[in-house]
Amino acid sequence: MTLQSVPGPPGAPWGRALTGRLDELTVESEVLGGNPLGDPVRRPLYVYVPHGVRDTERCPAVYMIQGFTGQVDMWHNRSAFEPNIFERVDDLFGDASVPRSIVVFVDAWTSYGGSQFINSISTGRYMDYLCDEVVPFVDRHYPTIADRDHRGITGKSSGGYGAMVVPMLRPDAFGALASHAGDALFEVCYARAFPTAARLLRDKFDGSYDVFWRHLREAERFDYTLYGEPLDAYAMAACYSPDENEPGKALLPFDIGTGRLDDDVWERWLAWDPVRMAPRCKDALASMKCIYLDAGRSDEYFLDLGAQAFSKELAALGIDHTLELFDGTHGGLQYRYPGAIRRLAEALAP
Repeated sequence: MTLQSVPGPPGAPWGRALTGRLDELTVESEVLGGNPLGDPVRRPLYVYVPHGVRDTERCPAVYMIQGFTGQVDMWHNRSAFEPNIFERVDDLFGDASVPRSIVVFVDAWTSYGGSQFINSISTGRYMDYLCDEVVPFVDRHYPTIADRDHRGITGKSSGGYGAMVVPMLRPDAFGALASHAGDALFEVCYARAFPTAARLLRDKFDGSYDVFWRHLREAERFDYTLYGEPLDAYAMAACYSPDENEPGKALLPFDIGTGRLDDDVWERWLAWDPVRMAPRCKDALASMKCIYLDAGRSDEYFLDLGAQAFSKELAALGIDHTLELFDGTHGGLQYRYPGAIRRLAEALAP
């Protein structure tokens, strides 16, 4: 017998043809130009268009943003015996009862591992990139309803954080949100890791972030047990407490020699906590057409408690929302994403 090449994808489990269309684009940003980390201004942008959507009709748009260290091409990854996210989204819109929606996959990676989807003098203007560049680009080139009441955002972990915070700060851009285990209640999800980061810096990197960065950039692989906590602490500091005197650098909320909190810097972090932002952003939150929150009851970063705390603030403000806790941890949540997209699509449909 002779092996032959045949057209088309091989089919499950390696990948299957979508009934919809996935466009993998490259865009060039102006607002990311001159960012202090020298990160690329050319970015991948993926746009999924469901089968049957015509250029003459207009659909809602749902924006999907990623967790810390995520970059958009990782959406192609799959877990054993599971579809990847594009196949899940394609299956979702195979259900005729789900309102057709354009789904946009945005890359906001930085060389610190992530941007938290906010503007920072130490990482770049990633909220502006999302709201003022990506959104108008998609509205120009795809059959979307170019209005915040028909535009939603969803994500997990740091992406879940962005999905909460961006609509609070830019309700002109997004009118609905869904957050899977989004970073919230900072004293619970972040502060518990500061002593571990301080110990690792002391024992493995001579108590120096300069030594840490050199080791990380020379490493042949990313060992999370070694690099994860110090990286996470610095990356978040670059977003929440950037060093105004040295753009690209960060002020840490703890002393790396002892792990002791720096109260002044920590207060800057707390100002970015969605739980504490909610009362200040009551009007923006009240304008949302859908607020959906979920988290695993055994989330390793206690983001189930963060979701509950955010929910409690929303309830106190009289803001309608949904919170679901489920049996699970922080990982393996891709199966939860289609349900949230469906909720957003239904809320945003004309």
